[in-house]
Amino acid sequence: QVAIKKMSLRGQNRERAVNEILLLKDKKHPNIVNSLDGFLVDGDLWLVMEYMDGGTLRDVVRQTCMAEGEMAAVSRE
Repeated sequence: QVAIKKMSLRGQNRERAVNEILLLKDKKHPNIVNSLDGFLVDGDLWLVMEYMDGGTLRDVVRQTCMAEGEMAAVSRE
């Protein structure tokens, strides 16, 4: 199973997409989702990434009641 992240390359999103690609390409860490491949489809970048059951960090932080210290620890990891 994989996850596909669809990113627009229009306007300021292009710089954000390039930064994310560079970060994922260079960093291999057990706590960072690995990027497997990327494709340009109709002007959008589709990043193929390893699938994570728990969702994004943003989802976890928004849906879970955590103290500030706990959020800091999760974000740090």
